[in-house]
Amino acid sequence: MTPPRRAVPGLARRGFNDTARAETLLSDPALEPLVDAREPLLAALGRAADPDAALLGLVRLLEAAGDETDPLAAALRSDEAARHRVIGALGISSALVDHLVAHPEQWRDAVDADEMTPEERTEALLGEIAEHGDLEPQDALRVGYRRQLLGIAACDVTSEDPLTHLPTTAAALADLAGSALEGAVRIAIDELGEAGQTCRFAVIGMGKAGGRELNYISDVDVIFVAEPVEGADEAAALETATRIATRTMHACADATAHGSLWPVDAALRPEGKQGPLVRTVASHRTYYERWAKTWEFQALLKARHLAGDAGLGAEYLGAVRPLVWEAASREDFVDDVQAMRRRVEEHIPAAEAARQLKLGPGGLRDVEFSVQLLQLVHGRTDETLHSGTTLDALAALSTGGYIGRRDAQVLGDAYRVLRTLEHRIQLHRLRRTHLMPTSEQDLRRLGRAMRLFDQPDKQVVALRTERSREVRRLHQQLFYRPLLSAVARLSPDEARLTPDAARARLGALGYRDPAGALRHLEVLTDGVNRTAAIQRQLLPVMLEWFAEMADPDAGLLAFRKVSEALGSTHWYLRLLRDEGEAAQVLAHTLGASRFAGDLLLASPEAVQMLGDGDGLRPRGRDEILRRMRAAAGRRDDADAAVSAIRAIRRAEIFRVAVADLQDTVSLEQVGQALTDLSEATIEASLEVVVRSVEADLGRPLGTDLLIIGMGRLGGREIGYSSDADVLYVHDPHDGVADQDAQEAALAVVGEMRRLLGAPGSDPPLGLDADLRPEGKSGPMVRTLASYATYYARWSQTWEAQALLRARPVAGDPGLGERFIALIDPLRWSDDGLDATQIREVRRLKARMEAERLPRGADRKAHFKLGMGGLSDVEWTVQLLQMEHAHEHEGLRTTRTLPALTAAVEAGLVTAEDAEVLRQAWCMASLLRNAGMLFRGRAVDSVPSNLREADGVGRIVGMEPQSGLALAESYRRTARHARQVVDRIFYGEE
Repeated sequence: MTPPRRAVPGLARRGFNDTARAETLLSDPALEPLVDAREPLLAALGRAADPDAALLGLVRLLEAAGDETDPLAAALRSDEAARHRVIGALGISSALVDHLVAHPEQWRDAVDADEMTPEERTEALLGEIAEHGDLEPQDALRVGYRRQLLGIAACDVTSEDPLTHLPTTAAALADLAGSALEGAVRIAIDELGEAGQTCRFAVIGMGKAGGRELNYISDVDVIFVAEPVEGADEAAALETATRIATRTMHACADATAHGSLWPVDAALRPEGKQGPLVRTVASHRTYYERWAKTWEFQALLKARHLAGDAGLGAEYLGAVRPLVWEAASREDFVDDVQAMRRRVEEHIPAAEAARQLKLGPGGLRDVEFSVQLLQLVHGRTDETLHSGTTLDALAALSTGGYIGRRDAQVLGDAYRVLRTLEHRIQLHRLRRTHLMPTSEQDLRRLGRAMRLFDQPDKQVVALRTERSREVRRLHQQLFYRPLLSAVARLSPDEARLTPDAARARLGALGYRDPAGALRHLEVLTDGVNRTAAIQRQLLPVMLEWFAEMADPDAGLLAFRKVSEALGSTHWYLRLLRDEGEAAQVLAHTLGASRFAGDLLLASPEAVQMLGDGDGLRPRGRDEILRRMRAAAGRRDDADAAVSAIRAIRRAEIFRVAVADLQDTVSLEQVGQALTDLSEATIEASLEVVVRSVEADLGRPLGTDLLIIGMGRLGGREIGYSSDADVLYVHDPHDGVADQDAQEAALAVVGEMRRLLGAPGSDPPLGLDADLRPEGKSGPMVRTLASYATYYARWSQTWEAQALLRARPVAGDPGLGERFIALIDPLRWSDDGLDATQIREVRRLKARMEAERLPRGADRKAHFKLGMGGLSDVEWTVQLLQMEHAHEHEGLRTTRTLPALTAAVEAGLVTAEDAEVLRQAWCMASLLRNAGMLFRGRAVDSVPSNLREADGVGRIVGMEPQSGLALAESYRRTARHARQVVDRIFYGEE
């Protein structure tokens, strides 16, 4: 009589899904030999991927065990390792359960499985075939293969850390595939008898089999190679080899009563499926030398002898491997590899894309293609990268500095997770698939197989999503790295940067001092540390980028100084290697601009902005001011606070300069950005100095302060070499003595001028107050009332003209409004100008041309005071404003070009004349800025030195060696502008 079934507590907690069924199975007579080991058995079942399936499989195995029942039950009772391995295999794979039920004696192979060498695996499998008994040889091959596969799976699913164990599992599977192919080759040759001895035959593993990183169920990619034995006819030998290859493929792939192994795929051979199945070594070499496509060399990266004649396999690899490491020098190599990856993604069925572990975005192919591309490009000069195994190659890339340590760690971890997921999915039914399951039950089993026991179905999806996102991010960063394309275009000698090759290349690229440049290279690349290794990757390409600019020698020297300043920081070289076009932008910047180079040497950390997608966008006044206030607020005294403000200004000027050199901002945007920066600097410094002076006085300042921008500052047209023309205004508070307020205001202004004008590592911001009432003879700062009195009694026409560009830039907003209200009637006079005033303006302009032009300066080439230069255009526009602004509101602007546009709209200037003036003003402003960028100091005229003129010309977009053309172009433009000025300003016909 069967005893009544008792409820087993805690089954749901142990992971059983169908507890009622589990209770029934636990009472099954087949488990009676294990009744004394119920608790250890339940613990082992609770660790299985699918406890329900494991329990059912155990019942089935014990029912089928026959003579093996007692030893199996004894092992399950007393041996914890045996218990976990058997139950682990039963709980991961219904296919392995079926196999064990058919071959129950093989439970020992699950328990006793251990690491085996490839030779030991082959010997064991060949032994199975030789002792096949009643089985056909190929069936014996299948049974022996499954025996070893069972052992590999049992070790895998019960390993302490499946992710760490992954390489061991993948290598064992690849070795087992090689052993199976060796067995299949032996079967094929034996069936041919003597005919099979007329050729030497070898199987070359490709893909994951070649890389010793195979899946549980996968096509095994191969290439067949053969040679006639001595004295044999080549054609006949190849015919025999083709029969061996064909039979080998069938011996593995055909379905029999004992199943099949996997398809053998020879589509990677020369000419693919259209080409002969077997070729000689010479035929292979000829094909790869003449006709092979880029992807075929990428595939050969993993080539490895798997089966057959080992000597022939070595001959084949010796013939083709050198070609693999030359492939990156092919034209458009990197583009071809990138295009192939995109094509793979495009052909994924839409319904599968989100579930693809292998081919989809963020999948295994992203890792593999990224690693392989880096290998092929850099492996030409570094043999440590010549590995067909993805994780080994990734480690070598990290060690060599070709990829960051953190990035390599992230990629490696993600690759292990995705491959382990793929393995666990394939193990369930031993079916080839790369798709994440969708059912809750399958996801639950998969999550538990990954050792995720708390909501495993949700955790495993989150794990896959997170790792795929990381892979995709790094794939986009590494795979489309601009540096790769540039390195690939170099010859191997150029990429190696040997002294002889470097010296020859420096001369060929146009370096004026190759010996000096070579010394810089030696300093940057000397040593075996990681910094030197990364510099050896960067510099062969950067030399060419420096040489694309006007002064490559200065660019290389500046790069050396920046690298010496930042070389020990963890982010600097990583940024240049990994972040978009940062290295190229830096090289072009340093080779084009001494000004930008000096700024960077003073603030080397500013190079970080080159790696930021938004890094070259000039920041607005409010954003800069917030940062300056925060930086100043962390300093204890005014000198330190203003130094912090100037440091931010220095970095921001560098940002604008790089954007300008990269042609991502217009002349107007450069002027606006530099104006915003100057205003923020003045405002932040004013706040600091006011606090400092109040602390010194021991009382509030007692007056409101205002700084008025004049000239190019007021017109928002600041250039790199512009001073800041200003007026200082204050307005005493009620009850404060005028003298006290004046002294306090003077103290503030004096301290500001000292702090902002002091020499430093940034361009000083000179505050020029020469346009104040009475000029240099007048007081530096006046009250609003004093300005009102002066302008009412003594103001001259030139002062009204100067006020055309007056605009509050810092200080008290209310005082700014009152000042503008004061000067508007003066500069926008209701009566315009009378004839006397017009003559006065013209006489003053003529006198300025005669007196202020520097001695020896060329009047036809001076940007500011020369004929058709900035002054000509600006005075012409300003005369129109003073004459007509009372009638045309559009003329009431502080900016030159908008005023010129308004003059056209008012019918005061023809569109043609306005365009001539606009072109002259813009060209002079551009060349003035470009001269400062190139030389690092102000340039007032077209350079007479052709090399400098060439450097300036390149910055404004002219072709190399255009120094003479630059001068001619400017003179022509200025001459046309002067003709217009003579007509409009001087009234000449």
